[in-house]
Amino acid sequence: MADPGEEERERHRRWRLVLGAAAEDPLGPTEGRDQAMDAAMAALYDTSSGRAESRSAGLGGSAPRVARWLGDIRQYFPGTVVQVMQADAIERLDLTRLLLEPEMLAAVEPDVHLVGTLLSLNRVMPDAARDAARQVVRTVVAELERRIEQRTRAAVTGALNRAARIGRPRHADIDWDRTIRANLRHYRSEHRTVIPERLIGYGRRSSAVQRDVVLCVDQSGSMAASVVFAGVFASVLASIRSLRTSLVVFDTAVVDLTERLGDPVDVLFGTQLGGGTDVNRALGYARQLIRRPRDSVFVLISDLYEGGDREQMLRRVAEMTAAGVRVVVLLALSDEGAPAYDHENAAALAALGVPAFACTPDAFPDLMAAAIQGRDVRTAIGIGDDM
Repeated sequence: MADPGEEERERHRRWRLVLGAAAEDPLGPTEGRDQAMDAAMAALYDTSSGRAESRSAGLGGSAPRVARWLGDIRQYFPGTVVQVMQADAIERLDLTRLLLEPEMLAAVEPDVHLVGTLLSLNRVMPDAARDAARQVVRTVVAELERRIEQRTRAAVTGALNRAARIGRPRHADIDWDRTIRANLRHYRSEHRTVIPERLIGYGRRSSAVQRDVVLCVDQSGSMAASVVFAGVFASVLASIRSLRTSLVVFDTAVVDLTERLGDPVDVLFGTQLGGGTDVNRALGYARQLIRRPRDSVFVLISDLYEGGDREQMLRRVAEMTAAGVRVVVLLALSDEGAPAYDHENAAALAALGVPAFACTPDAFPDLMAAAIQGRDVRTAIGIGDDM
């Protein structure tokens, strides 16, 4: 049984850390490791109007001081807390400029949000920081690939195989194992054989391109996490030979990153986060990449805050669906919860039979599998009709 006195001391300790130096008089000073933790939190959160007060050490404008602080918080707090504190530091203390310093980049805990910040600074990053920034991005990309690659490959290749299977194959294309299993009930003992009433086969060789996939990604500043996840997914999809995968990113301009899909880090450094949004222009370009409409999946990832020609945007979506393209609109591809988006444009797309919704990275493989097979993508990821 826990000692009541020990529990009270632990409660006292936690409140002292939460309240900070302002509670030193009634609760007493911190000591040892707690003192270091308190100092690390005070440098960030004991602030006024986003700037450190004179009574706290603060982080100021010094990259070495920030680098040391980042090292301290990784020592004292778990990874999930570190990521929250890093994001808070960037926002509260205007540390964006310091992200350009190599010594700070070497100290950070890499995550998707930090990658988004680095990508937004890509064009102004000095050469001295570029190598360190690429290493941060590569570390995050490698972790994301471990998380998504195997499941994406399994879901997509399985869907391709099922979509290619036909019921009246030529003799050379019969899948005998599946055919026998499907006709076991027709076994004839007198002939000691199975009489197949239904043949199952493959209409295409598995090495042939079966689907064209075009990912069209909004790279306005609010879509940072979605850009990171989409870039990694596009590279994984491009490695599946049965798909012809294209990646287009856009703000008010359009950039085709398909040629970079062999290296997701190059893909991400080919983006430029920030700027406005012209979905219509992006759709105009992306349509040129669709060679076989009825064998194509088009995924638009955007919050739909359109700065271009809205009516033409909607017409282009309608034309693609009428031609047989499977169009999927994602308001976000991230773990960040419900996104902000243009409700009017989302409703207009839904009226065209193209509902727009958010998707987590873990659900994206199932969504792609459903799109390839022509199934309801919302049902595949557990979203109801009320979304």
